[in-house]
Amino acid sequence: MDKCSEVFSLPAGRRAPGYRPSFSQLFGLSFLFFIFFLCFVLALPGSLNAQTAPDHYNRGREAMAVEDWYAAAEAFIEALRLNPAHAEASAALAECYYELGEFDEALVWTGKARSLARGSMALANLEAFTLIALGRLDAASVVIGEVLAREPYNREALFAAGELDVSQGRSSDALLRYREAVRRYPDDRRLLLSLALVSGSLGDMETAENCIGRALLQHTEDYRVYYYAAWLESLAGRLNEAVNCALQALHFRPGYAPARNLLASLRYRTGRYGEAVRLADEAIAANREDSGAWYLKGLSLIRLNRAADALNILSTAAQIREDDEFIRAGLEDLIISITSLEDPRRSQWASWHFNRARDFRTRHLIGEALFEYRRGLRLNPYARDRREYAELLRLQGYPARYLEELRFIQDLGMGDRTLGDAVEAYDSLLSGALYRQWQVNPLDAAKRHWKAAVFSLSSQSSFYHADAGATAAAYVKELLIHDRNIESMDLELRQSSFSRSFRAARDEGADYFLVLSVSENERDLSLRAELFVARTGASAGVFYAYRTGQDRLRNAARGIAEQFSASLPFRGELTGRRQSQGLINKGRVDGVKDGDVYDVVKKGRPLILNEGIGLSYTTDDLVGTITIDQAGEEVSAGTLSRNGFFDRIALGDEIILRAKKGETAPAAGQRINPELRALLRTLR
Repeated sequence: MDKCSEVFSLPAGRRAPGYRPSFSQLFGLSFLFFIFFLCFVLALPGSLNAQTAPDHYNRGREAMAVEDWYAAAEAFIEALRLNPAHAEASAALAECYYELGEFDEALVWTGKARSLARGSMALANLEAFTLIALGRLDAASVVIGEVLAREPYNREALFAAGELDVSQGRSSDALLRYREAVRRYPDDRRLLLSLALVSGSLGDMETAENCIGRALLQHTEDYRVYYYAAWLESLAGRLNEAVNCALQALHFRPGYAPARNLLASLRYRTGRYGEAVRLADEAIAANREDSGAWYLKGLSLIRLNRAADALNILSTAAQIREDDEFIRAGLEDLIISITSLEDPRRSQWASWHFNRARDFRTRHLIGEALFEYRRGLRLNPYARDRREYAELLRLQGYPARYLEELRFIQDLGMGDRTLGDAVEAYDSLLSGALYRQWQVNPLDAAKRHWKAAVFSLSSQSSFYHADAGATAAAYVKELLIHDRNIESMDLELRQSSFSRSFRAARDEGADYFLVLSVSENERDLSLRAELFVARTGASAGVFYAYRTGQDRLRNAARGIAEQFSASLPFRGELTGRRQSQGLINKGRVDGVKDGDVYDVVKKGRPLILNEGIGLSYTTDDLVGTITIDQAGEEVSAGTLSRNGFFDRIALGDEIILRAKKGETAPAAGQRINPELRALLRTLR
């Protein structure tokens, strides 16, 4: 038996006195204990699969290569848990958050990565892209300037600079920048695509087609090139060619969600509604929270005359994204068209607007509250919330309109003692009102002096919401209904072409017609409204409205309606006369103030200009002026002054505010293209 065996085999009491194990015996004991400990550790669950920070980092890079951003982010988080100072993992995690649209988090990790690798231009460029996505354009400009000062031809910095130009509404500057970059790097796929996208958005389809053609020749199996080609083809109105390009993108990358969504939108626009439903179902199967797919399916079912099914689908979409204005507008229009006024679903969906109106009212946002009350009453005219709407009119300083609403509530049979007392009180209060002094009914005297039609072209459609133009046109049309100077004509919103819009407006006797188009991404929205003279079809002006954040459709539509209303000359009518005193059918609610001076023009003589916005009349048509002495709520009185020796002023003559010399139309909004911004941001 060897020494080591003896040590273990002899009981302690039988060992020789003064026994001391040798060095070799101690080494043997240590080795055996090490082997025993190693076996114990290896037996622990998962120890055989232990990975290092570089292992997790490499796994994350593999996931990034196939654009599995969730798996990649998980791997990088694990790498950083093991090694918080892993600069490459911090940078890669920032890129993952950027691709997932979590820009705030992307900026945090970009900052951490830059603190670990201060000289990295790639990280500086990623920070610039992230700042642009967050709308912090001034900060992004500083970062881009620093990179280009050190490396004037840094390609990523040039991309960031071009995207910044587009985000600031300077697409023409971006075009020049991309052209110069393509001359320096003629075979770069991203530069060719960027130049094609910007050129196409500016209407230069020849350059766009040339660039996309070069990209397709050099990258015959790149699904991304086919996807952007599909977008450009659809922009040019070549929907069948766009469908083919989208199918090619899906051939090379099956299940590629952007291409599938684009194809579904194209199928809808070409009237292939059943195919659009099938593609929407595929998207829903991949992600049941995809509200856009539910929305497109709902619209397609409406076109297939399956209104009841569409109502269920759009209700589901609204529950997923209750703040999506396009979904809610489509749902509410459908409810109004297929349900009776007593249907409980009207009350259910109207209550959402009334709750929002009360919230806006507590924050003293009167314009927003009025809009929500009106949207709710559009769904449920019999709602008791109408009384709150009436109260809001009173607080705005319009007692006559408040009284009208109270009487309407009484007519609906919803009056009570308190309401009756209010009617009596305000009826007495208004006993000396201007319209009663002149013994006229303001409702009868009210007249809208401009007839306007609002359209959208079915060939134009945002890829985030199908028929976005029609929805925006409906919003603008509804806002114009509440403009006392404009008659918003009840014509079909969706028109197949400009010529059909022109014919419809002219045949119905409109003065002007607006054609709306929408550009949007997941955060921003831009409306463009082209105004035309209905008699000639000539251009009269262009209005823009760009909004971001919540309620962007409502706010952009309000911007368009306000620009259009402000651009029209003031028109009224002489409805009463007592010697040198005259009464016009416009008041404070129309912007009339004491001291204002208006032209009095022979009835029917003012003519709308053949081109542009305005009225023309001769000096012989001008029969006098009226200076306002008392501006009432809905009518105003003033002193008449005749033009010439004879008094030719008569009831029914038109009251016109002559534009001051040098006065210009209101400035249009920013010409930012959110859809182009999104495409450039995803071009990686």
